[in-house]
Formats: sequence, structure tokens, C-alpha cells
Amino acid sequence: MNSGLHSCAVSRDPHDLLTARVHAAPERSSRTAFQRDRERIVQARAFRRLAGKTQVFTSRASDHFRSRLTHTIEVAQIARYVAEALGLNQDLAEALALVHDIGHPPFGHAGERALDDCLKRHGLRFDHNLHALRIVEHFEQRYAAHRGLNLTLGVREGIIKHSRDYNPDQYPDLSVYLLGRRPPLEAQIIDLADEIAYLTADLDDGVESGLLEIDHIRDHVDILAHCYAQVEREHVGIEPKFLFNEALQLMQNILTDDLIATTLANTRAIGATLLEQVRDHPGRLATFSPLAERERLQEKRYLYDTLYTCNVLSLEHDKAEQVVTALFDFWIDEPQELPSGYIEEIETEGLARVVADYIAGMTDTYILLQYAQIKRTVRR
Repeated sequence: MNSGLHSCAVSRDPHDLLTARVHAAPERSSRTAFQRDRERIVQARAFRRLAGKTQVFTSRASDHFRSRLTHTIEVAQIARYVAEALGLNQDLAEALALVHDIGHPPFGHAGERALDDCLKRHGLRFDHNLHALRIVEHFEQRYAAHRGLNLTLGVREGIIKHSRDYNPDQYPDLSVYLLGRRPPLEAQIIDLADEIAYLTADLDDGVESGLLEIDHIRDHVDILAHCYAQVEREHVGIEPKFLFNEALQLMQNILTDDLIATTLANTRAIGATLLEQVRDHPGRLATFSPLAERERLQEKRYLYDTLYTCNVLSLEHDKAEQVVTALFDFWIDEPQELPSGYIEEIETEGLARVVADYIAGMTDTYILLQYAQIKRTVRR
């Protein structure tokens, strides 16, 4: 698809500002700066740990459900397709998709809420975007000359701005990331690619788990109902589970095509032909159409009411919050029990932040092992 948005894309020029790194690094003529970032991200320990972190269902429930890593891969394939269709920088979009969830703690959103609540007691907050930035700038240690992955400015900006805007007055230390301006389209599409991926996957995993029923979904989610009716006409006599799989794929394609068409129309409507015009526009240009947005919100409400807050998952969430809170309080009271590398960080980062950093890096399995160990310690 030749969209005409190439001129609004982030440049592939190795001398462009967004390809700059904090530390000098030799360039490779065979790979773009953002391709090299992609490789640095997938080789990071924090990226590998996503395999052990909850998406919706804990990995202990079944190997068939998405983990945070498999979800990330699904987002990456959607993001790259959208970027290609719009004539954007595919390498940047893919790198941002691969890194977009790297700051999530164990136990999904339940773990994040618990960690945020713990930090509030110390006048701090937990933000997975900002934590992701700390991971790639500070925690990952792969190079002799410096800490961090030394990613380009374009990827670091996209990490914090792909899903929300930050007030420059409240975050003066992030001024290098142009907080007062919109992110490039490559970053803007990531949040919506994320939405498309999980709206499709969570229905799939919900049915696989037995917590959702296909007929109930068809009665309450319009876009899925329309897709199911279409594939049912095309595949007469096929089992419902296979029709449902086909309907999910069609729904994903419809939302993806809508994102492409609407973003293209929005960008052309303001006459944007340069990245700077995208940055200076009052709102984000990557959006769904009004119809697709209504259907997205309807499905999101349905998932929240029937899956995310159902009794089975609520019990898991309660357990997650209990584990995170107990471990946080333990290490606040007994900081000498932290690993030595984290103890060294307390003087500069403060105890509460260091404890949160330690917990956020854990997989679901590891944090449960730590919880069991600490319970034994406390009993003594």
C-alpha cells in the first residue's frame, strides 16, 4: 500500500536526531539504528523475563494462554504491518512494539496496582512506561563502557510517550524527550496495535479458559457478532470453535485496516507532510474511526465486566496484591535482605524505589518463590 505518509515518517538517516545515542557506538552499514535497537531489546534480560509474566492468566494455569512475551510478539507483528502500510519507519515501530511492555511487573495489572499502592505510601508512584525507561537506561548491563542498552533517542522517546502524554512541568528531568510535543506516528500506532492484539487475544484466552462462552460473546460484542456471522456464511457446517477462530482473525484484520485508513485520513486532513507537523498537532493522528472506537469500547467494557473482574481472576488478583504488598513491606523493614546490587542503589534512589525496582523485575514464578521463602523467614 502506497500511503503517501513517507514524508511524515521518522528518518532512516543515521545522522538524524532520533537515531542519536547517549554513548558513542560504531554504526553498521548493514543495519539501521532502529534495527540495532531491536536486537538490543530482544537480547535484554528484561525482555526474556516477559515469558514468565502474566498477561491475563498466570502461566501456572495453562501453557496455552498468552504470556506478556507472546502478547508482545503479537503487537509487534501488527505494528510492523501498520507501519509498512502507512509508509512509516517499520524498524522503529517494531522496536517500540517489542519494548512497550518491558516495564510491567509480575502478575499483570494487579501487580502494577499493588506496587503503585505501596509506593504511594512513600510519596512515589509506579508507572510501567517510566520504569521501562529506567530498565533500558540503567538496569540492563551488557556493555563494558556504560550501563543500559544505549538505545536511540527515538526508541527511548517512544517508550514513555507511546500510550500517554506527560506534562513537561511535572517531569522536567524528561525534557530531552520533547514532552510538550506529540510522538511520531510510529510511536502513536503502538498503543492501538496493543489494543487490537489484546482485544483479540483476551476473547480467545477467555473462551479457552472456559470463563467465556462464544454465544454470550456474540450476544454482547457487536464486532465479533458481525464477524462470526460472516464466517458462518462462508463455512457452513463447521464447528463453532473454528468459526470463532476465523471470526477473531477477521475482527483483528478489520480493526487493523481501520487504524491504517483512519490514521492516513487524519494525517492527510491536516495536510501534514513532515514529521514536525505531526509533532505539533494538538491531538494524536493515529486513531480508530468513530464506529471502530465505539465497538472497541463496547468490547473492552464486556471484557472488564465478564473476564477481568470475574471471581476466578479476582481471586488471582487478590493473591497477587497480597504477595506484592507483603514482599514490599518485608524489604522496607529488612533492607539488608535485598541483593547486594540493590542495597548499593538505596543511597541514590531511596529505599522504596529500590524495593519497587526489585519486585518489578521478577517473573510470576520467582516472586512466588520469594514470597514462600520470606514467609518461612518470618515464622522463625
